[in-house]
Formats: sequence, structure tokens, C-alpha cells
Amino acid sequence: MPPSRSHIRATIEAYLGRHAGEREALDGLLAVVDGAGDPSSRTTLPGHVTCSAVVIDRDRRVLHIGHRATGLLLAPGGHVEAGDRTLLAAAVREVCEEAGIRPGDLCLTPQYLDAPIDVDVHDIDADPVKSEPAHRHFDFRFAFYLTTGQPPPLALQDEEVAGARWLPFADVRSPTLRAKLLDTEAEGLDGRPEPVNASALIHDGAGQYLLHLRDDREGIWAPWVLALLGGGRTMDDSCLEATLRRELAEEVPGLEPTELAPFAVEKATSVDGLAVPIQVYAGRWSGDPETVELREGVLLKWFTVDMLDRLRLSPGLGELVRRHAAEHPAAEGPSGGARPLPGEAPAGTELHIVGVHLHLQDEHGRILLGLRHPDSAFAPDTWHFLAGHCEREAAIACLIREAEEEAGLTIAPEDVELVHTVHLVDSPTARLRIGLVFRARSWTGTPEVLEPDRCVEWRWWRPQDLPDAVVPYTRRAIDGILAGRPYSELGWGER
Repeated sequence: MPPSRSHIRATIEAYLGRHAGEREALDGLLAVVDGAGDPSSRTTLPGHVTCSAVVIDRDRRVLHIGHRATGLLLAPGGHVEAGDRTLLAAAVREVCEEAGIRPGDLCLTPQYLDAPIDVDVHDIDADPVKSEPAHRHFDFRFAFYLTTGQPPPLALQDEEVAGARWLPFADVRSPTLRAKLLDTEAEGLDGRPEPVNASALIHDGAGQYLLHLRDDREGIWAPWVLALLGGGRTMDDSCLEATLRRELAEEVPGLEPTELAPFAVEKATSVDGLAVPIQVYAGRWSGDPETVELREGVLLKWFTVDMLDRLRLSPGLGELVRRHAAEHPAAEGPSGGARPLPGEAPAGTELHIVGVHLHLQDEHGRILLGLRHPDSAFAPDTWHFLAGHCEREAAIACLIREAEEEAGLTIAPEDVELVHTVHLVDSPTARLRIGLVFRARSWTGTPEVLEPDRCVEWRWWRPQDLPDAVVPYTRRAIDGILAGRPYSELGWGER
């Protein structure tokens, strides 16, 4: 089946959402989509949809081929065929046929993903040989990067193509495409592939890994195999971690792993054959998958490394899990055996996330707070203690580690005292949290921004002049410390 009318319309609307000023110029295209004929059929007149591939190399050049029929240099492209699943798939097929570039040599750009970079309207002269009258092409142009450092050898389609050239952005022959390329050059359209998908390697710290059995449906990537949760970035995602958290919320609401951190970049292949670099984040969760709502896929279940050989896994997943397990051995209990699994906790027990927080005051009584990065999944653009989540370690050891990693501060264990505890719940479905706030009586070093993806600034604040944008439980803890209260609660009244 060729691309559906609804798919074409959705692609147009996504494009116009970015280029609203072109709506009038695309009135003819919108009329074709609303018309009686198939918008992507070459028999639909007086105009129909075509697709082209804008292939960009690392020298910011675009592939052009010599078109024998017209003598023009054009981006590879042509008519949509019945077997093209989407408009993007049509562009991939065309560049493969005309230039001999394999789909696996291409990947999506983070700037445009699977949306067109340009939609061009141009007139086509009558062709008596093909009995085609003069008509109009509405050409959807999709941008791709090469996965190789240098352009691969081309195998040109001799019947229609006479030579090929790589042209700098400023020399691109299409005026509308050239204008967009020059506009985006400052935005980093540099031809260097980077991940546009994110996946979660979720483990419980006791040797179990959470795997997801995908649906066996047309268009599903890696159907009917066990894979990681995750998905592709959208234009609305501020970063890949935001992509992952959105995907988790859509696929399994209520599953909120902690300690998410980049672990590896894996390579996969899309349903259209494109190369897909995937940023894999490792994170912890110790819940029961039977108690969460699975909105996508068939099954969500814990598996151990020794079971991998008996499972049907997505390519490379077994090696990835084994690598993580080798680098992060399962924690052991006091007797030397594996620590109890989540299901072995007493009935009714809810496991808590434990966070440590540094309450640091200088000689003037000012409190040190850090401004969270605007793309942070937690409390963006908000001031917060220097903080972190406990791993398999004592709370004070965690505090000392976080102070060194985040701000370059050295603190001795004997100079630390617990001054406040916050028992916190963010929402009825969120994991419960215990925040331990420690005061350091002395330290060495000056606060530095060492993790700029999380904190963009450290600043000392007078307690009576705290900024408005402070994490609520941070403010609650500071108020409690100033009042001499050792404990407070937050969020329980709303449960």
C-alpha cells in the first residue's frame, strides 16, 4: 500500500508547524490531498506528491545527481511507488536506486528526524513519450546524514542518471532547499550522526533486567522479540533523557527508574533499513512489572543473565546486558548470597528511594544552592541542594562522592552531621522518597560546575533571601533546619 492520505496530511501539517509562512504556497498540495485521486500517484493530475533525499556529508555538502531527461543537477528522488510504506521510505528507496547508497549508509538528522526539511512546488513539462501532460510536482525532501566518515562509492542508475556531484550548502541548486540549509547551518546541521532514539536498560541491582516483548504488528520495529523500553525523539523533546522519560510514561505509566545515566550507544536498523544510533540509559527500578499498566507491547518481565541464551532478543541486546552485568555485579546480602529480590519484601512494604543532600553554609551564614539545567528532567531552572541518590553505599559515603563529583568539594566523614530528614511523595503513583540532609562543618575547595548537564551554576544565598524557584522540599528542609526541626513531610496530604 502507498502512503495513506492521512499520513501525507499529517506530514504536511508537521512541516507547516515549522514553516507557517508557506501555507499559501502549498494550497495546491492541500487541494490534492483533499481531492478524489491518490495524492501520491503519478496519474493524479494536475499534480501529485514526489519525494527526494537530501544526503548531507560531514563537509556540509549535499549529493546531487545529473538528471538525463532534463540535464539538471537534482537531489535523488522521484515518484512514490505502491510498496512505499511512508513518504520517508520513498525517499530512501529513490536514493538507493539512483545513487546506489544503501539505506544502512544513512541515518536521520536530529534537527529534522522523519519530517521533511523542505517541500518544493515545481512545474513539469509535458512528456509526449509517456503521454503525460504538463503538471506539477509537490516534492517532499527528507534530510539524511551519512553514517560513514567519507561518502561511499556511488553506483549510479545509468538509465536516468548522468554523473553526481557533492555541492556545498551555498551551491545547492534548489532555491527553497538552499535557503533552509543556510538557515540551519548555525543550528548544527553538520553531517555528524548522533543518537535520535533512547532506550532504558533497567535493572534491580540484584542481577535482574527488565525486558519488553514487542507487538507483532506491521510497522513495529523488531516485532515479537524481547527488547528494551524506549523510542524515538520527537521535535518537542528537549533532550534524549526527556525522550526516554516520555516514552516510559507512554508505554508503562508509573515505571520511574532512578539513577538514569548514559551507558552505551548501540546501533540498530529501522523498519526502512536506516541506521539508528540509540543512546542507552541504565537505571534502577525494583518494582513488580505485574502491577504496572503496560500500554504498548505484550509482556514486561524480569530476566537474569543466565536466561538470555533461551530468549529471542533484539540484535545486540544479549551482549549489552552481559556487559552491564559484568561492570555492575549483583549486590550481595550479609550471608554472601544475592540480596532479597523486590517480591521477597514483607507484604505491604513499599521500597523508598533514598537521596542525600548537602546543607552547606559559609562564614556569612549563606547557603549553597545549585541551579538545575533547563533541560533537566527533574526541577529544570530551579535551585536545589547539591544532591544525589544512594547506590549500594552508605549515605555519608554517597554525600562525599556527590560533593566531589558535582562541585569539586572534599569533605571528611567526621565533619558531617544529619540535620534534617524529609519524607516525600510527589504524586499518588510516584515512588516514595526519603531525603537525608547533612551539614558539613568544614570542607576544602571552591564550588565548581563539574556536571554542566545537571547544574549550570552554584551560588550562596542568604536564608532570608532565597530565590522563588527553589525545589519545594529543599525549601521545606531549609525552613526546618533554621527552626531546629529534625523532620518534615511533603506531599502526603494530597495522596
